[in-house]
Amino acid sequence: MTRKILGIGNAIVDVFSYVEDDFLKKNNLVRGSMKLLDKNEFQTLKKLIKIEKTLAGGSVANTMAGIAYLEGFSSFIGKINNDEFGMLYKKSLKDSNVNFIYEVRDEKLHTGACVVLITPDSERTMCTYLGISSQLSVNDLDENKFNKHKLIFLEGYLWDKGLSEQMFKVAIKFAKKNNIEIAMTLSDIFCVKRHKVDFLNLLKNDLDILIGNENEINELMNEDNLLKSINKLKNINKLVIITRSEKGSIAIQKGNVFTCESYKVNNVVDLTGAGDLFASGFLKEYVNGSKIDECLKLGSYAAAQIIQKIGARLETK
Repeated sequence: MTRKILGIGNAIVDVFSYVEDDFLKKNNLVRGSMKLLDKNEFQTLKKLIKIEKTLAGGSVANTMAGIAYLEGFSSFIGKINNDEFGMLYKKSLKDSNVNFIYEVRDEKLHTGACVVLITPDSERTMCTYLGISSQLSVNDLDENKFNKHKLIFLEGYLWDKGLSEQMFKVAIKFAKKNNIEIAMTLSDIFCVKRHKVDFLNLLKNDLDILIGNENEINELMNEDNLLKSINKLKNINKLVIITRSEKGSIAIQKGNVFTCESYKVNNVVDLTGAGDLFASGFLKEYVNGSKIDECLKLGSYAAAQIIQKIGARLETK
C-alpha cells in the first residue's frame, strides 16, 4: 500500500471531561486555549475532574486518522513510552489504519496526555502534559521511510522544544531532498505568538502549505482583521488555508482566493478536532490532485462530522 501523507507530531492520549465555565476561572485557565502542564500539575488536575472518555489523540495524529477514515493512506511519527497509555496509543493508530513509523522503547518519561475540558457551549480547553512526546528527535526519523510519501504534515507545537525543533528542521531537509511537499498546522494562537518570526520564515522559505484558523493567521500576519491578512498572504506564493468555524473556510493560492461554506450542523457536541479533521479532508483531496474547491469541501465535511461526537476520531469504515 502506498502511503501518501506522513504526519509528524506529538503523540498524546486525550482525556475528556465536562466542566462548567466557573471551573476554568477557579483554575486560572483561558477558555479555548491550550496550556502546558508539568507532571505534578497534570496529576492534580486529574483528581479534580470526572473522566468521561479516554482516546488516543494529538493534533496531527488525529489528522492522519481522519485521512484513513476518508479512505486515504497515511503514516505517523510520534514518540510514546512502552507503558499503558503508549500501548493504547499504538493500538488506536493500528485500529484507524494509520501506519505508525516508530519503534517503541522503554523511556524515563510517561506517554503524553491531554485533559480536554468541555464547557456547556461545546468549547474545549486543553491542558497538556507532553511527557515523552516532546522528546521526539532526529534519531527517530528515517529518511528511507520519507520517500514513500507525497507530503509531510508538521505540527507547529513541535517548534517549542529544542530536540523537536532540530527534528523539525531535519524533516524539512529530508522532504526537500526527496521532492516531498511540506505542510504545517499553526496549532494554536499562543504557539503563533511565541514563534511568529520563525513561522513566517518557515512559510516564506520552506512550507508549501500552511493551515490555521482566522485568529492564528491574523496573529501571524500582525493584522487585526482577515482581509488585511489575506492581502498580505497574496504576496507570498504559498497555499494558505484559513478555517473560520461556522463561517466556512478560505484558501489563498497564487494570488487567488477560494471560499467554501461550512456544513450546517444541528447538534454540536464537542468542537475538539474540528481543525484536525478539516486538515484530513483538505490534504487527502490535495494529494489526490483535486481542485482547491473540492479540497475545501471535503475538509468542511470532515470537520462537520467530528463536532457531532466526543473526541477527535471518527469510527473507521
